[in-house]
Amino acid sequence: MTDMEIYVLGREMEKEEAERYETNESRVRKVEKIKKLEVEEPGNIEAIVEGLLYIVGDDGIRPEQLAVTIDRSLEDTEVILNNIQRKYASELYGIELAAYGKVYKFISKKAVYPYAQELFHTAKHNTLSQSALETLAIIAYKQPVTRVEIEELRGVGADMMLRKLQARNLIREAGRSEAPGRPILYEVTEEFMDSFKLYTLNELPDLPEYNNDEENENLFE
Repeated sequence: MTDMEIYVLGREMEKEEAERYETNESRVRKVEKIKKLEVEEPGNIEAIVEGLLYIVGDDGIRPEQLAVTIDRSLEDTEVILNNIQRKYASELYGIELAAYGKVYKFISKKAVYPYAQELFHTAKHNTLSQSALETLAIIAYKQPVTRVEIEELRGVGADMMLRKLQARNLIREAGRSEAPGRPILYEVTEEFMDSFKLYTLNELPDLPEYNNDEENENLFE
């Protein structure tokens, strides 16, 4: 191989190496740019808000509280909520994002109600679960009562059970409490009265009375 051929071959190798380096460098820069964008502006912020709305359940959430939670301005937060409202307004979804008194929460669409009643229709004939009976008893004796109060007495979450009892038309919403956040109040329905053969709630058996002094004495025996 002549000196000229060696020179030309060397130049071609250098050119290929330069192109390969340039290609790799471009890829690295592109990946770094994508990562930077993901850090600066998460593309799943609406999904995060949807998850938060699901967690708060019937209590809902105010835009001001949500803005602090997701670290966004109130204006941006309202835009996000409006986008989610438009999304779930589609007939493709069975739920929608409602805003009552500027409190946002997910609710079932009216078209779902007849099917929900049919789904839980057997509750009229079947025995209720222990959890359902406990929840109903708390509402019947303490109504109107909030979800938080029910959970404090039972020691477990009550959101799903309340939804089921509402779908079975055994309880209903009875306005909102004056407590911070104005949580929903619940009370039993006429359907509950019919199911348990009650004319008035005064027919409910009296709760057992406990002597606190005797309990305290027993603790230290």
